[in-house]
Amino acid sequence: MKQPALNDVTTWITEAVRQHPADLPAHLAERLGVGRRSALALVRKLVEAQWLVRGGTPRQPSHAPGALRQVIRHYPVDGLQEDAAWRRDFAPQFDLPAHVARMAQHVFTELLNNATDHSGGTQVTVSMRQTPLQVQLLVSDNGRGVFDAIQQAFGIDEPALAMLELAKGKLTSQPDRHSGRGLFFAAKLADVFDLHANEAAFAQRDWQRDRWVAGRPACRRGSSIYVAICLDTSRTLDAVMERYSTAGDGIGFDRTVVPLALATTPQAGLESRALARRVAARLPQFKRAVLDFDGLTDMGHGFADELWRVFARQHPGLELVPTNMSPHIAALVDSVLHPAPA
Repeated sequence: MKQPALNDVTTWITEAVRQHPADLPAHLAERLGVGRRSALALVRKLVEAQWLVRGGTPRQPSHAPGALRQVIRHYPVDGLQEDAAWRRDFAPQFDLPAHVARMAQHVFTELLNNATDHSGGTQVTVSMRQTPLQVQLLVSDNGRGVFDAIQQAFGIDEPALAMLELAKGKLTSQPDRHSGRGLFFAAKLADVFDLHANEAAFAQRDWQRDRWVAGRPACRRGSSIYVAICLDTSRTLDAVMERYSTAGDGIGFDRTVVPLALATTPQAGLESRALARRVAARLPQFKRAVLDFDGLTDMGHGFADELWRVFARQHPGLELVPTNMSPHIAALVDSVLHPAPA
């Protein structure tokens, strides 16, 4: 009889050992249709691979989840309650530091709620894995895809410009029910964040905080979001919330960062007044907007004038803060803010 491969059981072994700590080999033999010797050999391999921890005594061994854990669930979207899914199916199976568990719960519930309320799909799949270094979450739905949803709601047909609006935060097609915080803060809590939808993909990394990079898309239909949080991170939910609150209390969401590289292509840079107005869209919802020029070296006079003179005068209560400017861009901004006397 063929010995079961580890990949055949790692997706459900975490839950199985929690339900059968004292009789795991017998449970595996019955579930997999193998003999006791094969089941015992499989348990040994799972222990060696850190999926299981052996305890008890030689005569009465017991097993528990190891450093590697995984749970996968497929849910119908209709009637799904994300908090119940977390409490019942996922939280009990993992052993996370308290501050990481809180961040993981926040990301889990926000992403699952987005899938149920916005995707227009019928099913969502959730996979969560713990390794010795990270907790990893993948949420995938079979809906219309986040960029198609943004196009339908806001008329933005370029994925990079749609990502620019998502990166600002407070973007929602249902303002009566949502504030547009979910995806924004899910990305800020992550060490690794990948968004795939509608044949487009964008990634953000903790070591490149607030910078979004186009990637290779992994799905044509629906949305798929991958999040990884390091178990030894010093980041906390409260600290991240406070970073985007001008009062520093984490209550208000009135500070944002605009990654301007998303508004450009290799063929078209920051030149036109129309693009400046697109960049400035919805910024009056905030008190402070950091305009990040990371990766850019040039900017047109019309773009600079529209943003720092025309738009800024129209919205005196909004603080525009440029950062990561090249010398040329800094000189252009200064020329608009401090024009030479006539």
